[in-house]
Amino acid sequence: MPQIRILVSGAAGKMGQAVIAAVAAEPDMLLVGGLDEQAAIKSIPLPGGRSMPLFTDTVEALDKTKPNVVIDFSTAKAVLPLARAVFGRGIHMVSGTTGLTQDDLGEIDKLAKAGRAGAFVASNFAIGAIVMMHLAKTAARYFDYAEIIEEHHQTKIDAPSGTALTTAQMMAAERGKPFITPAHLGEQPSRGLEKTGISIHSVRIPGIVARQEVIFGAAGQTLSIRHEAISRECYMPGVILAAREVAKHTGLVFGLDKLLSL
Repeated sequence: MPQIRILVSGAAGKMGQAVIAAVAAEPDMLLVGGLDEQAAIKSIPLPGGRSMPLFTDTVEALDKTKPNVVIDFSTAKAVLPLARAVFGRGIHMVSGTTGLTQDDLGEIDKLAKAGRAGAFVASNFAIGAIVMMHLAKTAARYFDYAEIIEEHHQTKIDAPSGTALTTAQMMAAERGKPFITPAHLGEQPSRGLEKTGISIHSVRIPGIVARQEVIFGAAGQTLSIRHEAISRECYMPGVILAAREVAKHTGLVFGLDKLLSL
């Protein structure tokens, strides 16, 4: 079976570097290039003594490397221009870039369908985080009060995280109505961003990769569901799974849970 030709977007970033290392270790995948507008070098060394070219121009990268799948960990503002070029050539895309709006996702779906290509987008690729979100969704049926505390490194651009927002949306959808927010507190800055009755508190500080805790409360009891990413390696099995599966779909698939049958 031919190898899956992979181009990594956001290749100079920390997640991009982790993706490159993970893909390089997969015998059924071939790294054909990297894309990063901020790249200051022309190539990236790979295991075995070879290297792959690094591009700053999307069209040049796609036309010269001819990938089957683009794996994207860039920025929210870069995703739609990338998607237009990728899907316009019938190439599949896996994206873990956060900060995308519902309008952005709708446009990605439309572009992918027009190009007869698969688009896979997830706010989190860690298997443990996906299970955490699934458990939080299940627990949402039984509690009226819930809050989320999410913690990330100081260089993360968006706050709250895409994972926290997705978790809150999943919980409210499962419950069928918003959670209860303590009315006497009003709109106080210390209460975090309110979504569907859930206050989401964001921490940005060095020494953390990613943590999220969902806290439920009821009379005389609390339930906490917590996941912590120790290193970016935890995201790679999910990324690799999505890269293998995306070609089986046309249009947008959102959320790694769809591939885990949760």
